[in-house]
Amino acid sequence: MRYINILYSASVLTLLAACTNNTNEENVAVDTMPQNSKAAESSTIKFIAFGDGGYNFTYPKTKHLEKPHTKEQFIEEERKDWIEEGRPEAEFSHSPLVNFPGTNIATEASGAHPVGTAMAAYCKTDDCEFAIQLGDNIYPNGADDSDGRDDQQRMNDLILDPIKPLLAEEPDLIVYSALGNHDWKTSRKGVALQLEWMEKQPRLTLPKPGYYKYTMGEPGNDIEFFVLDTNLLLTGQTIYEVPLLKDGSEQPDHVAMAAGTAELEEVEPHEAPLNGEDIKQLEWLKDGLKNSTAKWKLVYGHHILWSIGGTKYDEGHALRRLIMPALCKYSDGYIAGHEHDLELMTDTCEKYFGKGNVNKLPLIITGAASKMRGHHSGLASYQEKAYPQFDLLWNKSFAWGFAHITVDNKADSLAVKFFTTPNDRSGDLVPEAEFTFPRRSHESVKLDIIEYNVDEKNADALK
Repeated sequence: MRYINILYSASVLTLLAACTNNTNEENVAVDTMPQNSKAAESSTIKFIAFGDGGYNFTYPKTKHLEKPHTKEQFIEEERKDWIEEGRPEAEFSHSPLVNFPGTNIATEASGAHPVGTAMAAYCKTDDCEFAIQLGDNIYPNGADDSDGRDDQQRMNDLILDPIKPLLAEEPDLIVYSALGNHDWKTSRKGVALQLEWMEKQPRLTLPKPGYYKYTMGEPGNDIEFFVLDTNLLLTGQTIYEVPLLKDGSEQPDHVAMAAGTAELEEVEPHEAPLNGEDIKQLEWLKDGLKNSTAKWKLVYGHHILWSIGGTKYDEGHALRRLIMPALCKYSDGYIAGHEHDLELMTDTCEKYFGKGNVNKLPLIITGAASKMRGHHSGLASYQEKAYPQFDLLWNKSFAWGFAHITVDNKADSLAVKFFTTPNDRSGDLVPEAEFTFPRRSHESVKLDIIEYNVDEKNADALK
């Protein structure tokens, strides 16, 4: 039996609806080990990681209906935005497109079902003991949307249906989910509806209030996972959206504000933390990591810490200031979605320990389970030069895909494999890359962490 410790911390629409069906604290011991799993006889723990899978074109964004485009117009608008953002035109691509039923209105195709099929195919060849889902489970606005659709059907369609092949292939697999910014879009009621729906799903887990921890593996060879509600953390911060310069480099907030190009990131009233919810979660994370007796400590949430996607870097700065000290001190890695691509990076943690004192912190992005996005090569070049602690190891943009992670207790290593599936929506499995990292939390916990209160973005951008 594998023991899991879960801490519960505090007009066109009518046509589309017709097409949808086609497409307190508690310790719980749950048996999630397949009886014939090779992992039962080895020292490894293996799991699937995927994110941003909750998109289906039959649940469209209002703007795609209010400002309709043909496929040609859609591509041209994407190209225009690409160039305006300072991305090299030669690197331009776009998602596969589909038309809304009975119209010539184009929108992005979803890779949710192909990725679900590809994950199932991989799990025929290797162990998949459980899976982690990295938020944005329901596009575009979470549950309780104003589109008149039934929320139970919405969640069945967007969360459950795409992963049915995976659940069928692995009858004992449980999916441990996180919340993303789109899950928070409409209301707190929408978040509550998703959490209540999750409670009724025997194969999915996302307990109230939306952040929690659980342990996989036997004592001495175990992983403790800390699942964050990063949207709740970030909505408690003041974040400016600052455009990149033409060469892809960042600029300090105050420079962009003086030029009138910085925009305050808007937070809907229902998203703002109540009664110090964000502070409580940060204390929970720090104390939980510090006091964990697990051999491995892994943290995951929706938002990124670093990325070369070109649009989330401001949020990355804010989230690093909030959680990197604890991650660098106590954890073995961070896994995120949010960027609709696949990326692998490391942070030396030298801002917190000094240079060369501890193994690098692996940062995994696997947010390509239904949408596609590109990368910003100018930003990638800038970050490599401006931030000595940052290293981009690999990335794959304009792709649908997922990751498989293996923790090997004999080798004291963590291996991550990336896979994609073709644009033809076949669900075929395409291996992409594999990397291995040593365990680090047993080393970093011995070191004194440097107090870090500097505005990292503005300080480094002024170099």
